[in-house]
Amino acid sequence: MINILAEQSSHSFDWIDVENPSVQELQEIASRYGLHQSSVEDCLDPDHLPKYEEIDDTFFIVLRIFDPQSKPDSDTIQEVSRKISIFHSGKHLITIHRSPQPFLIHLKAKYVDTNKAENELQLLCAIVQKVLMSYEDPGDKLSAEIDFYESKIFLKSRTPDLLKSLYRIKRKSSVIRRILVLSKDILNRLEGKKIKGTVIRELHDRYLMIDMSYDQIWEEIHTLLSLYLSISSQKTNEVIRVLTIFSVFFMPLTFIVGIYGMNFRWMPELQWPYGYPASIVVMMLITGVIYMWFKRKGWL
Repeated sequence: MINILAEQSSHSFDWIDVENPSVQELQEIASRYGLHQSSVEDCLDPDHLPKYEEIDDTFFIVLRIFDPQSKPDSDTIQEVSRKISIFHSGKHLITIHRSPQPFLIHLKAKYVDTNKAENELQLLCAIVQKVLMSYEDPGDKLSAEIDFYESKIFLKSRTPDLLKSLYRIKRKSSVIRRILVLSKDILNRLEGKKIKGTVIRELHDRYLMIDMSYDQIWEEIHTLLSLYLSISSQKTNEVIRVLTIFSVFFMPLTFIVGIYGMNFRWMPELQWPYGYPASIVVMMLITGVIYMWFKRKGWL
């Protein structure tokens, strides 16, 4: 579906928005506006990463916007985000995407219908800013999840698949950080353009804020994973310590029982009337001595 969002007759540029195009439609657009074939092929690749390239007098940009319909357990670039391809020159701006992007219509109402965008570069910066802002809400949700699991770890509450959940947060934050790192080159290229006003500075500040938030998420989840593994190791050591103490208590008792369970005919105290009570008392004394020794060593 091809929509004309702005025309050069009433503005200084054309804005053509293309949603879920076929190969033939893309080839027709490429032929009409002189788009390079390699860039068109990149448009057909749904898994393409963010990039910025210049071919002749046309600039080609690939952005990846967060997909609000993605599943909570999604942890790959293709599952987390959707691709938006942009061609721009001094006369036209072409946005190409497969899934619907309502924010483009909102930008049209805000910048095109009100004539706030003097040229396609200002509109392009607004699109890039909206794409970056799409990662703010997911970042807040990841931070909330980290706080939730952190409290569970410190309160020693049993949470099913806790380690799996922490790893999912780590994977998701890592994927978004990768998208942000690759998008930085686009911002650097746009900073080299002569754009009026404070658009570029606001765009750069927005990027720094989002990038810092995901850096913090990355550090927090790494700390939380290390803490979880450390606590799990401590719990395991505590269990082993308790089992070791029990085995030390019962080792001499088992030895005595084993001796008197060999059923030889001639054994000491076998015919003695007080042999059984005496053996019980000896076992209790041995247990008491071991207990006092452990207590003095601070092992109990």
